[in-house]
Amino acid sequence: MWKSTVNGQVLHFRLAGINNQNFIMQDEETGTWWQQISGAAILGPLKGERLQLVPCDELSFAIWKTENPKGRVLLSADRFSEKYAKPDWEIRMLDRPTVTPSSATDPWKPRELVIGLSLGSVAKAYPVQRLLLENPITDRVGSRPVLVVMGPDGRSVRCFERAVEGRTLDLYRKPDAFPFVLVDAQTGSEWDFGGVAVKGPLMGQALPRIQVLKDYWFDWKLYHPDTLIYREGDLTKQK
Repeated sequence: MWKSTVNGQVLHFRLAGINNQNFIMQDEETGTWWQQISGAAILGPLKGERLQLVPCDELSFAIWKTENPKGRVLLSADRFSEKYAKPDWEIRMLDRPTVTPSSATDPWKPRELVIGLSLGSVAKAYPVQRLLLENPITDRVGSRPVLVVMGPDGRSVRCFERAVEGRTLDLYRKPDAFPFVLVDAQTGSEWDFGGVAVKGPLMGQALPRIQVLKDYWFDWKLYHPDTLIYREGDLTKQK
């Protein structure tokens, strides 16, 4: 999600086409083309500018509704219903060729879903299937201790900096807990999927949120060619 204001001017965007299987937006005010995944202007009068990121989550509706019971929902426009992608769109895309060829050194298939983090000059990718097995994943990206968490629905993902008041925390999922609960080893405090301590010595504290992107591996590596990849036990190896 991006802010629509650039250099004080509010822009209005529409779909212009596809580039590297990632859609291109064109603003009506200047005709500039913008890349969806990076927010970068790639052609036109504003080339070189970059849209400002708006932190957001990719959540299932069930979790969003639980966290935002009074939230509003953007309804589809019936007159454009024929133009919306079909429910099986992602399944049909699995057989489509990708713009980045597979390599013998690739850890995953081109359309493997990954969770991508970009912190400063360091990027790292976590395969969704590994996250489902290890949930949550405790790691360090560059100098920052991070926690990648899959929600109780097995679809929604968030990432946090696992540090509070200068203390780095090790967090684990509490077995058989309902609703979803994480527990830190340092204080025994319990944390919800929003990264807020709901019980224990750190009650009321919140873990700093880190923006993540759920993406296909081929797309993530195209825009992050120097990305690190998560391997089982990465944090143990770092120690």
